[in-house]
Amino acid sequence: MLIADSLSSGDSVCWSPTITSCAECLRRGPQCAWCFKEDFLDGAGPSHRCDLPVNLLRGGCDPELMEQSQIKVEVNTTISSTQVSPKGIDITLRPGSEASVIVEVKQLERYPVDLYYLVDVSASMQENLDHLKTVGVALSLRMSEHSSDLWLGFGSFVDKPVSPYINVHPSKINNPCSDYEIRCRPAHGFHHVLSMTGNMSEFTRVIKRQRISGNMDTPEGGLDAMLQAVVCQKAVGWRPEAKRLLLLMTDQPSHLALDSRLAGIVVPHDGLCHLENNIYTGSTTMDHPSLGQLSDKLLENYIYSIFAVEKQQYQWYKELVRFLPGSYLGKLGLFQAPNLIELVVDAYKRLLSEVTLSVSVDDKADSRYWVSVSPLCPDGSTAKDQSCSGVQPGQTVYFNITIGLRSCPDDGEDEDVMVMVQPVGYNESTTVRIHSKCGCRCGQARRCHESNQSPCRETIGGADQEQRPDEGFINDSLRDSNWNCKADGANVDCSGRGVCECGRCVCEQSRLGKIYGKYCEIDDFSCPYEGGLLCGGRGVCVSGECVCEDSWTGDSCGCPISTATCQSSDGSLCSGRGRCVCGKCVCNGPQYSGDVCERCPACQSTCQSYWKCVDCHLSRGLTQKEAGHCNSTCTSLVGYIDDVSGKAGETWIQCMYISKDSCRYRYQTSSESGQNQLHISTRAECGSSGRLVGTFLSVCALTVLCGLVVVAVSRLLLQRKKSWSPGGATEEGHYHCTGKDLSYIPTTNEKTVTYRRDRPPDRPVEMNIHVPKMPLGDPWQS
Repeated sequence: MLIADSLSSGDSVCWSPTITSCAECLRRGPQCAWCFKEDFLDGAGPSHRCDLPVNLLRGGCDPELMEQSQIKVEVNTTISSTQVSPKGIDITLRPGSEASVIVEVKQLERYPVDLYYLVDVSASMQENLDHLKTVGVALSLRMSEHSSDLWLGFGSFVDKPVSPYINVHPSKINNPCSDYEIRCRPAHGFHHVLSMTGNMSEFTRVIKRQRISGNMDTPEGGLDAMLQAVVCQKAVGWRPEAKRLLLLMTDQPSHLALDSRLAGIVVPHDGLCHLENNIYTGSTTMDHPSLGQLSDKLLENYIYSIFAVEKQQYQWYKELVRFLPGSYLGKLGLFQAPNLIELVVDAYKRLLSEVTLSVSVDDKADSRYWVSVSPLCPDGSTAKDQSCSGVQPGQTVYFNITIGLRSCPDDGEDEDVMVMVQPVGYNESTTVRIHSKCGCRCGQARRCHESNQSPCRETIGGADQEQRPDEGFINDSLRDSNWNCKADGANVDCSGRGVCECGRCVCEQSRLGKIYGKYCEIDDFSCPYEGGLLCGGRGVCVSGECVCEDSWTGDSCGCPISTATCQSSDGSLCSGRGRCVCGKCVCNGPQYSGDVCERCPACQSTCQSYWKCVDCHLSRGLTQKEAGHCNSTCTSLVGYIDDVSGKAGETWIQCMYISKDSCRYRYQTSSESGQNQLHISTRAECGSSGRLVGTFLSVCALTVLCGLVVVAVSRLLLQRKKSWSPGGATEEGHYHCTGKDLSYIPTTNEKTVTYRRDRPPDRPVEMNIHVPKMPLGDPWQS
C-alpha cells in the first residue's frame, strides 16, 4: 500500500483538515476525488479521503470506490441541421469544472427574405411616403441578385394616443390635421397594414392608400411599434425559413422606457403581442419597452433590424443600435426610392456577412455559470469579440464555447440548466443542457464514510451499547480499550498515536502529515526524503522506515534492484572489475574508472613486457597453425592483422619490436574489459646494411662540411674587423691606435674641458687633463 508524500500537490490542492464530507471535497476543484472505501487508511480522519485520484490509488483506494468530478459531454447528432450544428449538447459539470464544445454556423448561398416596412406616418413624413410607392417592384428586382424569394410587409406608427403625446381635444382626436384643412388619420401606437406577401403590386397599392397623422411632441413611438412587429409573428406572417428584416423609417428619435410616466402609464411592457383587428391595443396601458427587452425579442425571433433615419437623427440612433444585436444603421439625405433600395441591399449584405453568436443562460442560474466564446473565422474574414465579419456565402464559422460552473445552488442539490446558443438573425440554434452534480452518490450503498463515529456504537433498548465482532453487544462498563488495538509485541495501544474505540484505532491528527494504519503505525513524514519526496516517492513510511516498491530498495527507496545500469557493452557486470551498488558500479580499485569500470590506464602493460611473446610468434612465422606453441610465453589473447593503426584509440597502446634481422614489427596492446589483447602486424619494415653504412658516412661528411663553413665565416669576420680605420674616431676624443698591437691602446689621452661661471670672463678657461692608459689585460687598481 503506497501513498504520496505530504508535500504532494494533492495536499495543497485538495486536502484540508476542515474537509469532512464528499461534497466539500469535490468543491475544492475538478481534480479532487473522495474515496468511500470503508477501510481506506485505517484510523485516518475523513479529511484524508479527499485527495488527487493518483494519490488515492497509491493509498489503496480502488477506482470504482472514488467519487470524483466527471466532466461529460454528449452531442446529439440525430437531428439534422443546415445552418447551425449540433442541435443539442448535454454537459455534466461539477463545481469548479468547465467543458468546451464547438458550434458550427454555415452561411448558405441564397436565402428567402422577409422585409417588413415599419414607417413613421407623422405629418413630417408626407414626402417620404410618396417615395415609397415605387420601392416595391424596384427592390424586388434588385434583391433577386441576392435572394431566392423576397416578400414584403407594411406597418405604420405615430405615438401613444394619450396626452401629452397627442392633442386630446375632441376635434383633434379623429383628425389631428384639422387646423391645416387636411384630412389625417388618427394617431396610433402601431397599425399592422399588410402581412408578408410576394405580390409587389399589392404592396404598392397599400402604400398609395396610406395617409399621414400627427402628434404633439418630437419623439415618436418607434420602439413600441417594433416590439409588436417582432412578437406578432402570426399576424405579420414571418416565414420560418426566411431571413427576417425589420426596416424602421423615421425622421425623429423614439421614446424609451419610463417615458410613459408622463402620461400616467406605469405598467412595464410584458413583451407579448397585443393586436386586435391589426391595431395595437396595449399602447395606452403599458410603458414603452426597454432596449434589453427589445434586444431579447429580436434575438428570440431571428430578426435583423434596419434603421433608416435622416442625418439629423443619425447620432442618436448610432448610440441606440449598440444595444441591439444584428442591427444596421443607414443615413439617408432624402427618402428617395433609389437611396432606400441601396440602403436595404447594403444592410442585407452587411448583416449576412457578419456572424455573431449570442449565448444566454437561465436567469435563475446566471450567477453560478460563466461562458467564454472564441470564434474561428474562415479565410478572408476577421474575428471581433464573439463574431466574424466578411463571411462569404458557403463558408462556415466555428465557435469554441467554454462553459464553467462556479458553484452549486444554496441548497446543494443537483440542478439542470438550459443554455441557448444562437447566431444572431438565424432561425436555428443550439440547446446546451447542463447537469450540475453537487452531491455524492458514493456507490450503491450510498455510504461516503464522512465522519469519525465509532463503527460499533448502536442503541438497543434505549441503552448505549457496543457490538464486538466476536462477543456481540456488551455494556459500556465492560469495554476493553486494549481489545484488538495492539500490534504484536507492542505495549501501547495504537502505537501510542491514537485511541482505541471498539477494537479499532482512531489515529490522532498531526500537523506534520497523515497517521494511519490498523495500529496507527504508518505515517508520511518520519522517513528519509530523496529528491524532495518521502521515500523517493517509491515507497510508504511504516514505523519510521521506508517500505519500498518491489523494484526499489535502500533507506529512502532510491536504489533500483535491477543491475541493467551496471552492464558494460560486452554484457559483463561493471566490466568484471567491480560490483553494482544502488544502480551504479563501485570499482574494485582506484586504478579503474568509468561508469562501468571500463577504463584502467594503469593496467596497460609496457611494450617491453610483450617482446618475448612477439619474438615467439615471429619465430613461428606469424601463422595461426604455429601460434599455439607460444601459449606458455604469451598470457594475452594474440591476433594477427595487416595494419595496427586502424585500431588506434584511447584503450590501445602502440608498440614496436626490432627483430634479430633488424626488421621492425608494429604491435598494439589493450586491457579492455579486463582481458589483455595483443595485435601483431604482419607487415615487416626491414632495411639493408649497405644503406646503413652509406647513411652513416653521409652524416659524417655533412658534419665536417658544416664545421669548415663555420671556421671560414669566423675568419672572414675577423679580417673585416682588422681592416677598420683607427682614424675613424673623432678628434675631440684624441683617440689614437697604432694598429700594431691590438692588446694595447694609447697610454695617454688629452681633452680640453671648458668651465663657465655665472659671469663668464672675457676669455674661456681651459684645463688640460692627462689620463694615463693601461693595457687591456692589467687588473684595475684604485
